[in-house]
Amino acid sequence: MSGSVDPAAAPRGSGEHGVSTGRLYGVGLGPGDPELVTVRAARLIAAADVVAFHAAQHGRSVARSVAAPYLRAGQVEELLVYPVTTETTDHPGGYQGAIDEFYEAAAARLAAHLDAGRDVVVLAEGDPFFYGSYMHMHKRLAHRYPTEVVPGVTSVSGAAAAVGRPLVERDEVLTVLPGTLPPEELAEWLATTDSAAVVKLGRTFGNVRAAFDAAGVLDRALYVERASTDRQRTAPLADVDPDTVPYFSLALLPSRLTDPAPAPADACAEPRPGEVVVVGLGPGARCWTTPEAADALAAADDLVGYGPYLDRVPANPRQTRHASDNRVEAERAAHALELARSGRRVAVVSSGDPGVFAMAAAVLEVAERPEHAGVPVRVLPGLTAAQAVAARVGAPLGHDFAVVSLSDVRKPWDVVVDRLRHTSAADLVLALYNPRSRARPHQLAQAQTVLLEGRKPDTVVVVGRDVGGPEESIRVTTLGELDPETVDMRCCVLVGSSQTRVSRTGAVYSPRTHGGPAAHPGS
Repeated sequence: MSGSVDPAAAPRGSGEHGVSTGRLYGVGLGPGDPELVTVRAARLIAAADVVAFHAAQHGRSVARSVAAPYLRAGQVEELLVYPVTTETTDHPGGYQGAIDEFYEAAAARLAAHLDAGRDVVVLAEGDPFFYGSYMHMHKRLAHRYPTEVVPGVTSVSGAAAAVGRPLVERDEVLTVLPGTLPPEELAEWLATTDSAAVVKLGRTFGNVRAAFDAAGVLDRALYVERASTDRQRTAPLADVDPDTVPYFSLALLPSRLTDPAPAPADACAEPRPGEVVVVGLGPGARCWTTPEAADALAAADDLVGYGPYLDRVPANPRQTRHASDNRVEAERAAHALELARSGRRVAVVSSGDPGVFAMAAAVLEVAERPEHAGVPVRVLPGLTAAQAVAARVGAPLGHDFAVVSLSDVRKPWDVVVDRLRHTSAADLVLALYNPRSRARPHQLAQAQTVLLEGRKPDTVVVVGRDVGGPEESIRVTTLGELDPETVDMRCCVLVGSSQTRVSRTGAVYSPRTHGGPAAHPGS
């Protein structure tokens, strides 16, 4: 059985001397909300033998507090307390010397667990490789032990979500800057980028705000503190008191392109005309609806169509559905155009392709009326029933073919018969739509008789019913053996040409070059 491997059951690695060791995990926790911890991170935290986390000298670890819901009893906890953060130090190597010595000692503590075969998870706020303390353990241990890094939601992503502003769009550039840079360097970056995030605030806040001001972008800048937590605070950067700024905060410069849209200049102005999009769903399965059609359906305010076709579109409470009977195409088209004229985005839904015996022609006919002038109409193609049935058996439409509807609702039956005779004489593969209904039970049998006037009884015939749907069936037979009683309106019938054949593997196809031997089912 395939699936994800349980981290607790992951194989041990080998250390420098081939001895079995534990595994090192750098696990991102996201910006602060425990519910933003990924499923994988939570699973690894719960499975670990040892959980390590950093803290300042007060000993309170933000990382541990975020991970607390996922810890279990009996785990070893390694509290890694920085010897210095913003304080002074008497270390001979100064601040950097004290920090380097701390990282070496912390790495040694974790290495002792790994050498003993224990899995170690090092917790990291945000993402382990985004200004995170974990990376110092990674540099010292990853080359010695099997290691995995689990990414987390960054503080920048959490802050953007908190203020509800996209950071960049299209081909814009986002610049991430540490607040510890000199103010003049910060100002230079801020003046030349599309969008920016400045992290590591706290005591650097005064210089950071001065840099935004010097770059001429302070009026656009936003401040976010402790994003995603119950202590979250957001404000314009210019309004923030420097004495209230904690380390876990950042400044954002959203791009001008993501500014909220201005309100309409005249809310009482005449509404602009909407649009009608005639959409083909394909013949059955949702996977046969094109992405273009799916986009149009998702963007619509109103869906108009025959009830069973509308039922195939996923429900959306934002949208209004207008279902109607299958025999009122003109009324349906007029309703869609009236809705669009009032400013609505309307999708008229068809099965298959809307331009093949479906709603596209009906909408375009009604759109020519004077009262609908100026309403735009677009038609989006769909997979046809003939294509779907053909693909199920092979390639019977591989050469020239014709499509004829046996319905005589909109054309006389003698016209249908005349067209059948001409397509038969032309030796075209024939796709028959609307082959037989309760109101027209006799017409397929009459069509079969007409076609047999010019085609051999052993001509290949394919009957596809509800292709792509839950009751799909496909039958390959011959023109002479076709039983019209087994066909209904949910079927599409393909009648082969003299060249259409059934291969030894059972595939039906019409050769691309005309003139080969005639078809013999089963040959």
